[in-house]
Amino acid sequence: MTYGMTMDCMSQGRSEESVGRRVLVIGGGGREHALAWKLAQSPSISEIYCAPGNPGTASTATNLPLAANSIPGIIAAADQHAIDFVMIGPEEPLAQGLADALRASGIPVCGHSAAAARIESSKAFAKAIMAGAGIPTARSITATTRSAAIDGLALFGAPVVIKADGLAAGKGVVIAQSRQEAEDTISAFMIEHAFGDAGSTIVIEELLTGIEVSAFALVQGETVVPLMASCDHKPIFDGNKGPNTGGMGAYAPPPQIDAALLDPVTTMILKPAAHAMAAHGAPLQGILYAGLILTTTGPKVIEFNARFGDPETQVILPLMESDLGEALFAVATGALAQLPSITWKSGSAVCVVLASEGYPGTYTTGFPIEGLDRVSDGVEVFQAGTKLSEVGAVVTGGGRVLNVVGFGDDLAAARLRAYAGVKAISFQGMRYRTDIGSFGLEQ
Repeated sequence: MTYGMTMDCMSQGRSEESVGRRVLVIGGGGREHALAWKLAQSPSISEIYCAPGNPGTASTATNLPLAANSIPGIIAAADQHAIDFVMIGPEEPLAQGLADALRASGIPVCGHSAAAARIESSKAFAKAIMAGAGIPTARSITATTRSAAIDGLALFGAPVVIKADGLAAGKGVVIAQSRQEAEDTISAFMIEHAFGDAGSTIVIEELLTGIEVSAFALVQGETVVPLMASCDHKPIFDGNKGPNTGGMGAYAPPPQIDAALLDPVTTMILKPAAHAMAAHGAPLQGILYAGLILTTTGPKVIEFNARFGDPETQVILPLMESDLGEALFAVATGALAQLPSITWKSGSAVCVVLASEGYPGTYTTGFPIEGLDRVSDGVEVFQAGTKLSEVGAVVTGGGRVLNVVGFGDDLAAARLRAYAGVKAISFQGMRYRTDIGSFGLEQ
């Protein structure tokens, strides 16, 4: 497959003759741009709306001036625009009950109920689900007071993992290298409220070692359809150094996980999780993400998420051969068991995140972005933290600004194209990792 020609053709979107369903994508980041971009190629989709979207989604969708957690506004917009189904991207509106409200209004939605989204919104809840289902994971304790957390450290050596129980935009995890750092982190979470109420309860767990991969599946009740796996890069600096972020890059498919390993991941982790949630009275109906460590004794779960990952989505969806619109609609309407098998293109994809200086801490926005029109064939740029200036120019608007995705016949070719795309783009303070995908090449 010649990826330059294929991606250039795909960027043109669906033909004018296409007819089909109207979809509303919730969210405004790079994941949602990738979803809108992929749905625009779907013959089953006739019109795409995004709430709120971003300047990138505007190229294939109609942006609506609604926050992702504006539940009454989203329901009204779905009714006004005769939306056939809704796809919820971010975790926060899931946790706040957007999917519940949509279903109560008779609107099909690919997204979990607030009760089911607890598999992501509460690390302690997820640990309890895993323990009950016998899902392999790290040994851990849950603490609701600082004194209990400090006492609990005696059960672990150093380094040790400290996690905020609630949602913290992918940043509420610290690998403490010493007892003192662990105590300081506990104080930051529980006393100083570094992540607000999200850190009032914490999970302390042993540090697992091995290769980290992300496994995804479409789930509706106990029907589980696994998708392509990927590898994410959380720390801000090369060599996996520095604080965790929402993700600084990704690649797919990972050479570390093939069909021989994906099958046991599905049977030992994804299906038991779906069964346990259904038995708990909170059946899943959306995307299930399992962050895994491939240890010497087999895959173990680091965390569950209740939605597509970001930036993993940006490398998985371009490699999907099947109709994404049909797949998401099947989940939304309870027909996942009747969905034909998902098929995938050959080749690889690599995503490099371009971030603002200072991220994941404080940063300044509003800087003009140059070079979006200079990327070559075989490269797609998904906008994440962008906005329009008063004169209509695309400027920086967040911590993770752009996702530069390169495609190729193999990982090495995809990586070269991604970094060539990076070199074509500039904005003040732009930072990125230079080693995205390099570990995969070593494998």
